[in-house]
Amino acid sequence: MPTHFAGKVYSALRKVPKGKVTTYKKLAESINSKAYRAVGHALSQNPYAPAVPCHRVVASDGTIGGFMGQKTGEAIRKKIKLLESEGIVVENGKIVDFEKKVVEIKN
Repeated sequence: MPTHFAGKVYSALRKVPKGKVTTYKKLAESINSKAYRAVGHALSQNPYAPAVPCHRVVASDGTIGGFMGQKTGEAIRKKIKLLESEGIVVENGKIVDFEKKVVEIKN
Protein backbone atom coordinates (compact mmCIF):
# COMPACT_ATOMS: atom_id res chain seq x y z
CA MET A 1 0.00 0.00 0.00
CA PRO A 2 1.54 3.33 -1.04
CA THR A 3 2.06 6.07 1.52
CA HIS A 4 -0.12 9.20 1.49
CA PHE A 5 2.79 11.12 -0.08
CA ALA A 6 3.26 8.50 -2.81
CA GLY A 7 -0.47 8.54 -3.52
CA LYS A 8 -0.32 12.30 -4.09
CA VAL A 9 2.66 11.85 -6.42
CA TYR A 10 0.86 9.16 -8.45
CA SER A 11 -2.34 11.19 -8.67
CA ALA A 12 -0.50 14.26 -9.97
CA LEU A 13 1.57 12.24 -12.44
CA ARG A 14 -1.55 10.80 -14.08
CA LYS A 15 -2.16 14.32 -15.45
CA VAL A 16 0.95 14.28 -17.67
CA PRO A 17 -0.25 13.39 -21.19
CA LYS A 18 1.41 11.12 -23.73
CA GLY A 19 4.08 12.94 -25.68
CA LYS A 20 4.96 15.20 -22.75
CA VAL A 21 7.22 14.93 -19.71
CA THR A 22 7.56 16.62 -16.36
CA THR A 23 10.47 16.84 -13.93
CA TYR A 24 10.93 15.48 -10.43
CA LYS A 25 10.98 19.09 -9.22
CA LYS A 26 7.80 20.14 -11.04
CA LEU A 27 6.03 17.00 -9.84
CA ALA A 28 7.03 17.71 -6.23
CA GLU A 29 5.98 21.34 -6.51
CA SER A 30 2.59 20.30 -7.93
CA ILE A 31 1.85 18.60 -4.61
CA ASN A 32 3.28 21.50 -2.59
CA SER A 33 6.50 19.73 -1.67
CA LYS A 34 10.21 20.34 -2.09
CA ALA A 35 11.02 16.67 -1.51
CA TYR A 36 12.28 16.03 -5.04
CA ARG A 37 14.26 12.94 -4.08
CA ALA A 38 11.27 11.53 -2.20
CA VAL A 39 9.29 11.89 -5.43
CA GLY A 40 11.94 9.83 -7.19
CA HIS A 41 11.78 7.21 -4.47
CA ALA A 42 7.98 7.03 -4.69
CA LEU A 43 8.25 6.56 -8.45
CA SER A 44 10.80 3.78 -8.03
CA GLN A 45 8.16 1.94 -5.97
CA ASN A 46 5.25 2.66 -8.38
CA PRO A 47 2.87 -0.33 -8.27
CA TYR A 48 0.48 1.21 -10.82
CA ALA A 49 2.62 1.44 -13.97
CA PRO A 50 1.72 2.02 -16.74
CA ALA A 51 -1.48 3.72 -15.47
CA VAL A 52 0.84 6.00 -13.49
CA PRO A 53 3.40 6.81 -16.22
CA CYS A 54 6.60 7.25 -14.23
CA HIS A 55 8.61 7.04 -17.47
CA ARG A 56 7.37 10.60 -18.19
CA VAL A 57 9.40 12.06 -15.30
CA VAL A 58 12.89 13.30 -16.14
CA ALA A 59 15.60 15.47 -14.60
CA SER A 60 15.30 19.27 -14.69
CA ASP A 61 18.00 19.54 -17.37
CA GLY A 62 16.13 17.18 -19.70
CA THR A 63 18.30 14.15 -19.04
CA ILE A 64 16.52 10.86 -18.60
CA GLY A 65 17.05 10.38 -14.86
CA GLY A 66 16.24 7.03 -13.30
CA PHE A 67 13.66 4.34 -13.99
CA MET A 68 12.47 1.38 -11.94
CA GLY A 69 15.00 2.32 -9.27
CA GLN A 70 17.92 2.16 -11.74
CA LYS A 71 20.13 4.84 -13.30
CA THR A 72 21.72 2.69 -16.03
CA GLY A 73 21.23 -0.46 -18.02
CA GLU A 74 18.12 -2.20 -19.28
CA ALA A 75 15.72 -0.11 -17.17
CA ILE A 76 16.93 3.12 -18.79
CA ARG A 77 16.75 1.58 -22.25
CA LYS A 78 13.14 0.62 -21.48
CA LYS A 79 12.33 4.17 -20.32
CA ILE A 80 13.78 5.61 -23.52
CA LYS A 81 11.75 3.15 -25.63
CA LEU A 82 8.56 4.11 -23.78
CA LEU A 83 9.24 7.81 -24.31
CA GLU A 84 10.06 7.28 -27.99
CA SER A 85 6.85 5.26 -28.46
CA GLU A 86 5.01 8.42 -27.35
CA GLY A 87 6.82 10.64 -29.86
CA ILE A 88 9.57 11.98 -27.61
CA VAL A 89 13.01 12.04 -29.20
CA VAL A 90 15.96 11.14 -26.97
CA GLU A 91 19.55 11.77 -28.04
CA ASN A 92 22.59 11.08 -25.87
CA GLY A 93 20.37 10.50 -22.84
CA LYS A 94 18.56 13.82 -23.16
CA ILE A 95 15.10 14.89 -24.39
CA VAL A 96 15.31 16.77 -27.71
CA ASP A 97 13.32 20.05 -27.62
CA PHE A 98 12.92 19.58 -23.88
CA GLU A 99 11.42 23.04 -23.37
CA LYS A 100 8.57 22.13 -25.75
CA LYS A 101 7.95 18.74 -24.15
CA VAL A 102 7.99 19.61 -20.44
CA VAL A 103 4.67 20.51 -18.79
CA GLU A 104 3.53 22.02 -15.54
CA ILE A 105 1.05 19.92 -13.60
CA LYS A 106 -2.09 21.78 -12.65
CA ASN A 107 -3.96 20.71 -9.53
